[in-house]
Parts: sequence; C-alpha cells; structure tokens
Amino acid sequence: MEKGPLHYQTITELADSVRNGDMTAARLTENLLGRISMLDGKLNAFKLRCPELALEIAHAADRAMDNGNDKGILHGIPYAAKDLFDVKGLPTAAGSKLLEKNNAAEDSRVIQHLAAAGMVLTGKTNTVQFAFSGIGINHDHGTPHNPWRRSHYIPGGSSSGSAVAVAAGMVPMALGTDTGGSVRVPASLCGTVGLKTTVGRISRAGVYPLSWTLDSVGVFSRSVEDAALVYQHLQGADINDEITVGLATHNVMSTLKDGASGLRLAFAESVFWEDVDPEITQAVRRCGHVFEELGASVTSIDFTEAREAAELNPGGVIIASEGYTLNRKWLEDHFDELDPVIAHRMIKGKDISAGQYLETIYSAGQLRARAGRTLEDIDALLVPTTPVPAKPVAEIDTNMDEYLAHNMRYLRNTSIGNILNFCGVSLPCGFTGSGMPIGLLIYGKPFREDVILRAGYAYQQATDWHKRTPDLTWAEKD
Repeated sequence: MEKGPLHYQTITELADSVRNGDMTAARLTENLLGRISMLDGKLNAFKLRCPELALEIAHAADRAMDNGNDKGILHGIPYAAKDLFDVKGLPTAAGSKLLEKNNAAEDSRVIQHLAAAGMVLTGKTNTVQFAFSGIGINHDHGTPHNPWRRSHYIPGGSSSGSAVAVAAGMVPMALGTDTGGSVRVPASLCGTVGLKTTVGRISRAGVYPLSWTLDSVGVFSRSVEDAALVYQHLQGADINDEITVGLATHNVMSTLKDGASGLRLAFAESVFWEDVDPEITQAVRRCGHVFEELGASVTSIDFTEAREAAELNPGGVIIASEGYTLNRKWLEDHFDELDPVIAHRMIKGKDISAGQYLETIYSAGQLRARAGRTLEDIDALLVPTTPVPAKPVAEIDTNMDEYLAHNMRYLRNTSIGNILNFCGVSLPCGFTGSGMPIGLLIYGKPFREDVILRAGYAYQQATDWHKRTPDLTWAEKD
C-alpha cells in the first residue's frame, strides 16, 4: 500500500521506513521539527519546543539501531507531551505563566516508559490552565488553533495542543490527560484518535494533577493501532501511583485485529443524544450499520446510569474540590494572576463541604457497580463524543456565562465516562457540511481497553475518515 506524506504517516508506517533503511530516526525527526517550525507560529500547539534534545535522542536511537539494539516498533519515532508531564530539566507550566520556571527534577513515569521504548520527544504542548476546561482556551499562553479552519476555532481541551499537533501532522502521537473529557473532546473536534484509559491502568506519577480520583493518562494518534501500540508500553504498576499497584497488564495487541464479529455493541440512549447537532447524530448512528456489516451485534439500551452520573456531579464537585486542594497555593495567593475563567471556576471548590464531597465519591462508587451489572451482556457502548462540532473562539470566549455553558455542553458525554471510570476511544466518523470533524466515542467497561481498541480498529479498517487531513496551505505560508 502506498504511503501518504511523511508527516501524516502512522507509527507503523514510519517504523517500517526506519527499519528498511528508507529513513533514519534523525532524518524523520528533522523533517517533523521543520514542520513544527513552519506551522506552530499559526497553530500554537507547542508551549515548548526542544529541537536540540530531540535530535540528540534521535541520533542515539540510530546508533542503537545500527548496533543491533532495536527497542521495538516505537524506536526512533517522534512524539509530543502535554505540558503536564514532567521532563527532567524542562519546566512543567501546566498552562500557567506562574509555573514557567517549575523545572522538573526527573522524568514522569510515562516519559520514562517512552524513553525506554526509544521514542523521541519533540516538545511540550499547550494546555488549558491547570487542565480545567473542555474548550481549550488559554488566556496565558494563547489558545491553539483548530487546524480544520483558517479562522480561529476552538481545538477542545484541556489537551488542546496535543490534539492540534497530531491533526496537523507535526507528530504522529502525543500524550494527553483526561479528567472529564480532556483527551476525547479535542480528539473529536480536531479529527484524531483519542484514547482515555481506565484510572489505574497508567501511572500518573510526575503528571501535574487536577483530580486524584479522576485523572487518567491518554494518547492522541492518527490510528487506533497507533494508540494501542503506545498504550501497550505505558500500562503497568508503579509504587509512586498506588492506584496502579496490583493490577496486571494485558496484551491489547493480541486481540486488536480479531475483528468486530461477535462483539455486543449498543447505542446508549437518553442523555447522550439530547440536544445533539443533527449531522453528528446521523454520522454516529451510521456507525452502527458499519459494525453490523462487520458481524457485530448492535442494539440500543436505555442506559439510565448515564443520566444519574451526569446529575451526580453538578458543578463538578469532585474535580472542583480536588482541583482547589491541589492548587490552593495559587488560588489563595495569586488569584488575580491566574486565568480569570479558570480561577473563578476552581475557587468554588473551596466552598464544597467534606460531607458533599464524600457523599459524591460514595455515590459514584455505587453507581459504577450498578452500571457494571446493567452492561453485563454488553461489550461496548456507542455515543457521540461531543454534542456539537468545534465553534469559533470568538463565539465562546465572550463572557463567563457563555464560556461555562459551552464548556458544560462539550464535556457532557465524556464526563459521564469519568464518573463511571469507563475507558473510551474517540475516533473520526464523519464531517459536518462545513467540514468540521465528528467523533464516535466507543465506551468500554473499566479495564477493557482491549475491547474498545479492537472495535475501533475494526471500524477504521472499514472506513477512511481517519485518513482525511486538513488543508493547511494557509498556515504553511510565511
């Protein structure tokens, strides 16, 4: 099969070129660094670029390969990391100008895993301040530009820069985090794959936290296969993140290509489909026909636990209270220096009582157990990732009320999965009439990443939505 432009090739395709001698890791890295340099002035995906470090790692990867030390398929492949992941010697700003000198003493556990696999870090991507928004707007470092529009449209958040970097062909993979939808929302709005993992699968040690209860590490890529490859290397127990201890790893690659035949899929009705753009509804519903043609059983269920999850956490009780606790220093001592939208939302966590917080945590646990029983005969759920496509920044960032209304709408379908601790993968399933990406969200039960990745891979083998790329000729001009 003929490969497309280098900057839009998958990890699998790039790895093949590195191994057969068509491309060295250094040449590949130089090519993508050049693309980052060309585009990022317009797209603002990166908070920090590190070309010297990247080339140093890439040359070391080539030397290792020449000496017969092949570390596997990720060896020599460039990537980017959301600016929440600690990288030794580099600042972790977490989207705030107050933390721009917050240099990390060591690599986060995830960065260590990717370094061991031979991957090449090109830089750190922009995020919403303290990762506390699903829209992607940052008033300190600027809002990344959704590559599907010449005018400034939101990229989704909070892992905004990572989604833009992958969608624009700057890197084949980028790391993100997801607490209420921060991987899946930008993946949907920017037309990439976005994998949200179950809390406990991947260590969060060395990742700037928002919520110790809901934070999870995620992956942006161009294909489900690429997401699975990276996930395979990231999972595992780490004593520095106790929630991962005692959980065995699983080999998602062994079942990835088993096809959709025999899978029991269901459209989760009720709240997921309320007030959804008609074009999104039509595109996501069509996915059911694709899966049926692939041999899956597709039904519909009234998943009432979804509505309960949405109503359980009004105002984001868990995130707001834990986010305030973790960022209390900045909120109390530097309130006027913070992004006003983020500061005014997060400071409300101060007023949440211990009783309200603990009751929400307890109720969430009970709800998760009931959801598991309801889905006993279902392998995965199909829902729209977001109810609406990306909109212009100017339409949303007008006042606090408008911002908050849009934020709640974009996060509605994804935050339900965080409360239930589902894993989920968002993948492109169509485009609106105006050319904006539409995302299908495949939800899996906790710790069943193997199922959602298998379903997502089967869907992508039968469709080509994920192969479409934005027209960036406007951004490529000086």
